[in-house]
Amino acid sequence: MDCGGRRARPYPHGKARSHHRACTWGLTALSNPIPVDATPALPLQCRIFFPANPPMQPDPNVRLSPLPALIFSSRWLQLPLYLGLIVAQAIYVWQFGVELVHLVDQVFLGGHAAEAAASGAVPAEPEKSAEIVIMLIVLGLIDVVMISNLLVMVIVGGYETFVSRLRLHGHPDQPEWLSHVNASVLKVKLAMAIIGISSIHLLKTFIEIGDLGTPGSKLTEAGVMWQTIIHCVFIFSAVGIAWTDKLMQGGHGGKQASPSH
Repeated sequence: MDCGGRRARPYPHGKARSHHRACTWGLTALSNPIPVDATPALPLQCRIFFPANPPMQPDPNVRLSPLPALIFSSRWLQLPLYLGLIVAQAIYVWQFGVELVHLVDQVFLGGHAAEAAASGAVPAEPEKSAEIVIMLIVLGLIDVVMISNLLVMVIVGGYETFVSRLRLHGHPDQPEWLSHVNASVLKVKLAMAIIGISSIHLLKTFIEIGDLGTPGSKLTEAGVMWQTIIHCVFIFSAVGIAWTDKLMQGGHGGKQASPSH
């Protein structure tokens, strides 16, 4: 093939690419290797390169036949589900406000325990110290926040993965994890969030373990044992999901690497 008046052939094996100039498609070079400094300027057409596998750009003019279009459009049936989760998020915001009012009442007003003691009322539950009560309320606030984070992950990640693009690329508030989210990553993140929520509930149980066996206590030995077992099951499930995802990614990587050999 002619390129600027010179005959071209493939690169010689073992020669440095810097000593050759590619021609037209980047697959041929000059027949005699010449240092770059001594090579005269070639026409512009001889210096054009194209990637081996150019990325496919979406075609907005693609039309689907009626049945595939109906099946593909069925994903929008999930939209009311995500809107319902947004309502649940608002309810958790209200619950957070209620718990925060209890915390302020306990810290600055001493709670309602003093009023109950002054009126001679007998508390239904064993009286706890103010420090334990405050700790339990704070753990309840953390629990609400973690569940709210879980809802955000499901709403944003699920909508992006299964319904439609949010087109947040370049937006200053785009979540870091959303740029590489897919079904597998979303499952692992949800499993880790569930473990965090279960840890908060188990910690609250361990704080109240001192009331075990006392009259009016809500804790039982069987209940604490099963709560611990369920938490361990959550951990093993998350490990299994992450391990399965790693195996699947390794299999895909091997299939993609095999054609290059």
